[in-house]
Amino acid sequence: MNFKSVYVSGLLAVWPVMQGMAQSELIKFGDFDQWIVRNIKESGIIGGDTKQLYEIGPDAVWNENKAYTNQGGSPWATSNVMAKVCGITKTNTSVYREKRGDGYCARLETHVEKVKVMGIVNIEVLAAGSVFLGSVPEPITNTSNPMSKLAVGIPFTKRPQAISFDYKVKLSDEPDRIRQTGFSRVTKVQGKDMPDVVCLLQKRWEDKKGNVYAQRIGTMIHRFNHNTDWVNGAKFPIKYGDTTKQPGFQSYMGLISGDKTQYTRNSKGKMVPIKEVGWADAGETPTHIVLQFDSSYGGAYVGSVGTTLWLDNVHVIY
Repeated sequence: MNFKSVYVSGLLAVWPVMQGMAQSELIKFGDFDQWIVRNIKESGIIGGDTKQLYEIGPDAVWNENKAYTNQGGSPWATSNVMAKVCGITKTNTSVYREKRGDGYCARLETHVEKVKVMGIVNIEVLAAGSVFLGSVPEPITNTSNPMSKLAVGIPFTKRPQAISFDYKVKLSDEPDRIRQTGFSRVTKVQGKDMPDVVCLLQKRWEDKKGNVYAQRIGTMIHRFNHNTDWVNGAKFPIKYGDTTKQPGFQSYMGLISGDKTQYTRNSKGKMVPIKEVGWADAGETPTHIVLQFDSSYGGAYVGSVGTTLWLDNVHVIY
């Protein structure tokens, strides 16, 4: 069997060249066998411990408190971040490198992150694990509007049939979720927590003022509602056109708005919301792909402690 390797819109494509066989692109670093380990020393006022943050990119170890930018052409970002709030350096780790066979996989886990300094700050925040195509501009300086801290999506102009990956799921035992922002009381959110995967194909454009708009071309959103052992090579088809008019539509598959609005960096270097304004024709060519895996589906600060998604070998299928 012959193999071909090319770079396409930041993706490393590797597929068997056989007539009549589907083409499978491995997203660059999507086998999660290479990681950058960042050893970040937190501020002495909160203990001065050295914490490890894991980033998806060429194997390396960083032993300095410097802001992270995507390395080695990696298209991946995570919810692991270094924050500097009120002069205090603090980290959050909710995505972990985990051994799997002869290599590694990614483990995404929902947990509560705590920081307490008498008379200065006392915060307990629910943090979900997230792995996505995009970037995170560090350092994080506040906890307001967390979606505005993530530059979601990368340029992409192809029309895949499906997304394929290996996964394993462990749900929390809690019947409902919580919302814990760190600045208000913990509240109950109805419904059991679940990990999810979101893939959107968008046609984006920017106006003269730097506002970014998008029409939705393709949609694949799946929530994992039961525990599983490893499921290998699972395929999730992408639906093209107005998903609201297609079988199997759920409300969460509609256009994104409100507190789930995603952000990107515009041509002026400013983080701005992506305003999804409608559905494109099913035959349109996208300009960007959004691909995101989350240990909890409910958005910022919502979930159940212990909900976990393991992820490996992410491919795009044509």
